[in-house]
Amino acid sequence: MPDLSAIGQLLRSGGHSFSFEFFPPKDADGEEVLWRSISELEDLHPTFVSVTYGAGGGTRERTVAITRRIAHDTSMLPMAHLTCVGHTTDELSTIVGELRRAGIRNVLALRGDPPGGPGTPWESTPGGLEYASELVAFLQARGDLSVGVAAFPEGHRDAPDLEHDARVLKAKYDAGAEFAITEMVLRASDYTGLVRRAAEVGADFPIVPGIMPILNLSSMRTMVRLSGREMPAETLARILPLEDDPAALRAEGIRIATELCEQLLEAGAPGLHFYTLNRSKATREIFAALKIPV
Repeated sequence: MPDLSAIGQLLRSGGHSFSFEFFPPKDADGEEVLWRSISELEDLHPTFVSVTYGAGGGTRERTVAITRRIAHDTSMLPMAHLTCVGHTTDELSTIVGELRRAGIRNVLALRGDPPGGPGTPWESTPGGLEYASELVAFLQARGDLSVGVAAFPEGHRDAPDLEHDARVLKAKYDAGAEFAITEMVLRASDYTGLVRRAAEVGADFPIVPGIMPILNLSSMRTMVRLSGREMPAETLARILPLEDDPAALRAEGIRIATELCEQLLEAGAPGLHFYTLNRSKATREIFAALKIPV
């Protein structure tokens, strides 16, 4: 029987996983929006939900607090993000202890963006860890944690080529990672290419594609640019004619995301991970269009 509190085992147990990601809000208004969305999305019975970790570890306390509250006050299984950036190993040990005391045993281990932001030179923290694979090994050495990692459908922006990117993913797998979640997928073929490269190097774990619908073209372009990629031409061909009609653009963005989800599931994806941006409406619309039983 799979351990229903360990995401790695849940993803290998058969059936599709559907999960949601949230981020710690900056103020009281954002907090209200977050918990309203969490309440609305709980009705969809996700396999798990995750809470991100701010740049440089800046949201550490809020990440732990939100993850703890999800664990204690909802029916959902939470996963906390943890990054190498800005922390010594002693500080990382303290955070792991806080998570354990909160009853949280699922962690997404990330290197994190450089302190200067995506695309700037990487600067390690003295007394800390350099790579996500080191963080995975660090967490696994503490036992009783299910550890996941990030994967990149078109390669990490700092990787010199896709082969190198695959070797980095394999290093995380070898260190004990049990599953991976991708940054937002823009084309199904990018995801299947990633899965193929992972298999070729022996990274034999579930890889869950990340989903983010286009609701605002300017915001999506910014996020795609920060990941070192470009919007697919076939997507722009459908979206650009609607640039001056926000409602029509949003509706088309939901259709594109729904079609992508269908293609990914048909291609064998073990599930879907929705980047909610702390809102529930778009995710609920995609669920309804996919006819996912809740």
